[in-house]
Order: sequence, then C-alpha cells, then structure tokens
Amino acid sequence: MNELYEFDRGFRQNYALLCGCDEAGRGPLAGDVFAAAVVFDDDTVIDGINDSKKLSEKKREQLFDEIKQKAKAWAIATASVSEIEQLNILNCAMLAMKRAVEQLGITPDICLIDGNKIPQGLPCDAEYVVKGDAKSQSIAAASILAKVARDRYMKQMAQKYPEYQFEKHNGYGTKLHYQMIDEYGPSEIHRMSFLKKYYEKKDK
Repeated sequence: MNELYEFDRGFRQNYALLCGCDEAGRGPLAGDVFAAAVVFDDDTVIDGINDSKKLSEKKREQLFDEIKQKAKAWAIATASVSEIEQLNILNCAMLAMKRAVEQLGITPDICLIDGNKIPQGLPCDAEYVVKGDAKSQSIAAASILAKVARDRYMKQMAQKYPEYQFEKHNGYGTKLHYQMIDEYGPSEIHRMSFLKKYYEKKDK
C-alpha cells in the first residue's frame, strides 16, 4: 500500500467516513477560488496520486476522471471574485472548502484540511494537515479535482477575455499577465484587492 493511503488509514481507525479537502487558486490575480472534497471507501487506492502541483497537466487530467469514478463521494465548489473582494481570499478559500464538504451528499465523520487552518462551521470533526496534499491520498485527490476544475474554468475565461491570455498563466501574476493588464486595464474577473499594491507602486 502507498504512504498516502496509509496516512488516511491511521485516521480511519477512529473515523469511518474520512474526507480530504483542498483548494486551488488562492494566489492568482483573477478568477474564482476553487475547492474540492473527496471521500474514498476504505479499500480504494489510486496509483500515481500526489500533490497536484507535482503532476503534469496530462496526468492530472487522467487522475481527475479516475478519482471521480472511484470516490464514494466528491464535490467541487467555488467562491466568486466579488466574494473574494468582500471577504478576502483566505476567508473565501475556507468558504469554498466548506461548500465542497456540504455538497458531498453524505456527511463525513472527519475532514482532513490541507494547510494550517480549518473552515468554520463544518458538519463534522476536522483536522488540518500542513502539506497535506503530499501526505494524504484524500487531500491529494481533492487538490487534483480543485486544480483541474480551476484550470478548465480559466480556459473558459480565456475565450471570454482573449486579450489577457489566461490560458498561458491561469490568472497568476506572470510578466505577461501584468503586461496585458497594463495594456487593457483590469477585467471584471480581476481581483482588484490583489492589484492594489501594483497600482500604488506604479503611481509613485
């Protein structure tokens, strides 16, 4: 058995239904933040699962379908750009994770949350796991679902707003992205709170 499966198995001695939860898209200058929640049966092992950032896009796409097929339950949820502006990105990452757990259709006994904070108001026990996407199969699976779903969403945004070339940077603050913002100004899916410092620096 692989290490990531074994990590989850340690929790299953006390909790029958274990859920992994992770988010994607906290850092970009544009677009919604995504989160996913995944529950596996005790004996489900998926080879090749790892932290989504360590996998190629092709591998993530393959695992995305396999995870959805083999999971007992899964859900993907978002928090919008307007919510990010209102509540801040950390609170929205927590909100998206809470929504994902609530949309599972079943109530887990425990949620393992990637990072060092736990969303408020979860319907079950919860523990955070620092670098959980490299330790827990359930969290790693959630990180893959969230990342692939967000990348697909940014490709749709690239068609809607072709001038920003979102398909090349997924909304992250690359040199190209800043050049496009300078040229065309921000779009309605840009997070203005993230651009505040950039504009302040430019105005000096």
